[in-house]
Parts: sequence; C-alpha cells; structure tokens
Amino acid sequence: MMQETSMPGALLAAAGYWLSFRLDGGRYAVPLAQVSEVIRVGDLTAVPGAAHDLLGVRHLRGQIVAVLDGGRRLGLPGSPHDDDAPHARIIVMVFGNQWVGLRVDAVGELLLASADALAEPPPGRPVRADDPVRGVLAWQGDFIALLDVRKLCRLPEAAAA
Repeated sequence: MMQETSMPGALLAAAGYWLSFRLDGGRYAVPLAQVSEVIRVGDLTAVPGAAHDLLGVRHLRGQIVAVLDGGRRLGLPGSPHDDDAPHARIIVMVFGNQWVGLRVDAVGELLLASADALAEPPPGRPVRADDPVRGVLAWQGDFIALLDVRKLCRLPEAAAA
C-alpha cells in the first residue's frame, strides 16, 4: 500500500544514504551514491584565471579532478583554510562522467535519511539560481543541509548522460 505524501518528488527521492561533512561550523551532506572517495588535501595545481572557488586540480589515478573550496562555493564567510589541518579532506564526487572534489573542514557521519526526516530548505533564507541546497535533514536535534551534487559542482544537466 502506497503512503500519500505532500513532499515534492525531488525531495522524496533524497531519502537514502548521505555522507555528512563540516564547513565553517555548518553541517552539510551529499548523496553517498555520488561519492567516489575521500582523500587528503595534498598538492593542487592552480588554474590561472579560474573561478574564485576553484582551488586547483589534482591528478587521481588517471583522472584530472577539479577541486572546489566548499566554503567559498556555498558563500560562507569563513576564514582562509589551513590545508595542513588534521581533519581537512577532499570529497571526490562523480556526476555522470564528471569528477569534482570538494575541500571540506572535516568528514562526518554516514547518514540514513528517511523520507519523514526530510524537509524543504527553510523559508526566508537567501536563494540563488545555482543554489545547491535541495533540502534539510533533521538530525540529532539539529539540521543538515542536503546538497545537489550537479548544482554544487556547477555541472550541466547533460553531464549525467
């Protein structure tokens, strides 16, 4: 028997496993199905003239992975990052045939999001056309922002093909 819900289909589809992480004191998560691996920050090659949130590129087993600064990408006001920080990592995500890394302050827990714990992003917050926040997850008395990998990495919809 199917349960009725007023939740939008895109948010309902968000139920499942998510990898959480921290950025400038906030908690965020990306779908585990789109995470390839988590690696140490290591050496990045700068890209002259790149967007302000692109830290550089990194070679990873034959792939060139663009690495974004998670805080800058989300417009967070945090201070410059210390890449020698013991918990700083790069979450390598895959969308279609595109590989993109996201530099985060620390990787958190693996979460199982049930449909009843999901909610729309709170009203009244600033919304951008490329806003990657697709919903929030109530978790241990707090909320975790659930991110859309395609929008987070500014990939075209055609990249999924």
